[in-house]
This record gives sequence, structure tokens and C-alpha cells, in this order.
Amino acid sequence: MMHCEELREFCLALPETTEKFPFDANTLVFNVGDKMFCLVDVEAFKSINLKCDPDKAIELREQYQAVEPGYHMNKKHWNTITVNDDVPDALLKEWIVDSYHLVIKNLPKSKRPKL
Repeated sequence: MMHCEELREFCLALPETTEKFPFDANTLVFNVGDKMFCLVDVEAFKSINLKCDPDKAIELREQYQAVEPGYHMNKKHWNTITVNDDVPDALLKEWIVDSYHLVIKNLPKSKRPKL
């Protein structure tokens, strides 16, 4: 069962990841190259928002009860995942890495981390 601090440590372990609270005191955002790849409410820690390939996003929403279109996000490119529901931590971590790589892929070459 994942906890907020474990999620934070996992995200910050990805190369050149930064964290900030750009929206309010509760919404922690993880960025790479100044682009968001993960958002979480640190107070409630009920769900996280992750970027996702649009086709895969639909697949995941059909397959997992915990996966819904991104709350307050572009519903085509973002999913909201209820933490500790029917998604194992290992799979959630895989999706975080996928989100991170999707963002990197769309960054200008000069802003991409050296992986």
C-alpha cells in the first residue's frame, strides 16, 4: 500500500525531476523540464494524476476501476488513479515512469534530461 512519501521519493528519484506547489498548498506537482508528469493532493492522498497515451488511457479506464479520466486535466491525455484501490503499487510506479517518459518525449532536445 503506497503512501504519499513513498510516491514522492519514487518521483524525485527520476532524473532531473523537480517538485513544487504551483496551484495551492495541497497539490504537489512533479515536473521534468518544467512540464508536469504527476500531481497529487498531499493532504488527502486519495488519487494521483498521470499523463498517459490517449489509446492506453482508454484501455486502462476500461480495465481498472481505479482509473478515470483526469480530474481537472485534459481528459484525453491524463488519468486520475485512485490510490490503493485495484491497482498494485508496482503497476502504479510503472505508470508514473510512463508519464515521465511521455513528457520527456515532447520536450525540446535541449531540455531533455541526460538519461
